[in-house]
Amino acid sequence: MNLRHLKYFVATAESGQVSRAANALNISQSSVTGAIKELEATVDSELFHRSSQGMELTDSGREFLAASREILEKVDEAKKLTKRRSKVNGQITLAATYTVLGYFLPFHVDKLAQLHPGLDIQINELNRESIEDGLLSNRFDLAFVLTSNLSNPDLEAETLLKSTRRLWVPNGHPFLQSGKASFQDIAQEDYIMLTVDEAAHTTMKYWSKTNYQPKTKLRTSSVEACRSMVANGQGVAILSDMVYRPWSLEGKRLETVLTDLDIPTMDVGIAWRKGVEFTPAMNLFVDYFKASFVSPQMAQFSVRK
Repeated sequence: MNLRHLKYFVATAESGQVSRAANALNISQSSVTGAIKELEATVDSELFHRSSQGMELTDSGREFLAASREILEKVDEAKKLTKRRSKVNGQITLAATYTVLGYFLPFHVDKLAQLHPGLDIQINELNRESIEDGLLSNRFDLAFVLTSNLSNPDLEAETLLKSTRRLWVPNGHPFLQSGKASFQDIAQEDYIMLTVDEAAHTTMKYWSKTNYQPKTKLRTSSVEACRSMVANGQGVAILSDMVYRPWSLEGKRLETVLTDLDIPTMDVGIAWRKGVEFTPAMNLFVDYFKASFVSPQMAQFSVRK
């Protein structure tokens, strides 16, 4: 057993599918499948129930998942202790929308605190319009937003992540058999409409390009409500991979399916006011995200004036 086995196992357990785990790890599906088989042979126990819908943890698998996460967290902590810490000091006033703050930023804020203890990041959760106003009035240095929603020409933005939108369905839904769902068929299902961060507006934009309309059963600002409603068989929803988790709060499973028409990705990135002078702390912050999400040959981010 080695750390690679544990890493691949955890990724598969959290995503519920070998293909999604392979995409997240940027490796082949055969590598993930082989590692899991080796791990099961090593621990002499079946860790997953395999089906056409994906990979579901066995009772042994659930116990092993908790131990695997603990081991990987300890290793990560040990690595942090050996890294040279930055001597840059300074404060950054950061704004973020609900979705970005809830499903993207916390991991990276923690990592930045470990690598750069002198960096003081003050975070404010606001909607897009308030964030744009705050950047233009210099109340915020930087903002993490859905860059696909930005509209003010006096702001600049750097998109770091493009998250694919897929159809969420309950475990065992007929759409899973075909592996793809048409908008004509989706329109026959009850639809759970997320409203936070202009999600409803974005949803109707791509629905308007079809000849159909969603049969909306519930409009909600809660991603967790969407997840639970779908998992309980109360409807379907089209949401991004960034907010997807295979289990509802009640412990019920949900799956994702591609659609027959291309749906715009949910784009996440950093925004700032045009012409703003970047401090060393701001440069350090942006460089971290550029190095984490942009290809190596583009990871260098020049000092901004």
